[in-house]
Amino acid sequence: MPEGHTTHRLAAAHQRNYAGAPVAVSSPQGRFAAAAAKLDGRVLQRAEAHGKHLFHIYDPDLVVHVHLGLYGSFIESILPVRPPQGQVRMRLVGSTHWTDLRGPAACELLTEAETDVMRARLGPDPLRGDADSDRAWARISQSRAPLATLLMDQSVLAGVGNVYRAEVLFRHQLDPFQAGYELRPDQWAALWSDLVELMHDGVHRGRIDTVRPEHDPIHMGRMPRQDRHGGEVYVYRRAGEPCLVCGTTVVTARHAGRNLYWCPRCQRRPLPEQQRSAV
Repeated sequence: MPEGHTTHRLAAAHQRNYAGAPVAVSSPQGRFAAAAAKLDGRVLQRAEAHGKHLFHIYDPDLVVHVHLGLYGSFIESILPVRPPQGQVRMRLVGSTHWTDLRGPAACELLTEAETDVMRARLGPDPLRGDADSDRAWARISQSRAPLATLLMDQSVLAGVGNVYRAEVLFRHQLDPFQAGYELRPDQWAALWSDLVELMHDGVHRGRIDTVRPEHDPIHMGRMPRQDRHGGEVYVYRRAGEPCLVCGTTVVTARHAGRNLYWCPRCQRRPLPEQQRSAV
């Protein structure tokens, strides 16, 4: 499933190529036809993202909400348009570009009130300038749920997916099964700051890179990562391989329906003070 940096890249592209002018909207597949008819020929005011959700705002009460889910994708090209290929839910044609949306989990027309309700259910997005990290901390600091669960909960933190979850926990040497309330405020501040930086870098690069310079392929004399997801990472999809920092075998487990990856040595939880004293 695309993570927040992908949705923000799409919003930026759609803002650049379609906003501020009338657009032709259609639904070759037919499932979005009634809504497309209301939008066709209107001016797209702006495109923006919140977490994994994309919004095309035409008027306050004409907002297209898109969630790509596991299989959704946009393809985009310059004019002229080509005949639709596959099941195109929504086609958008501007003065210079066109884009087709296929296979989304959601593509729906919302009112302003409905949009506000949806966005109120989402946690702060590290890629948005209006994000309030204290909102997420208020939830995390009171929760007994594991950090691995909390970071993927979109009502706690919007836009973080499986890759950023695994990587930011590794970068901060945090046990994925540590309860939220055990996290210190300074650890949360560092983790949030890192997410902001990593995800903005993802928007810029168009892929997720999380390894520090001293662990990249050139400095370590290793082959670049070969994976369809791209990017250099520490633990994500590296189960059975040696940790780039300590050499311990990276492990994986199913957690809340998703694969979780971590290094059992680098991310080992420190012993409580009384146990350290006993040792």
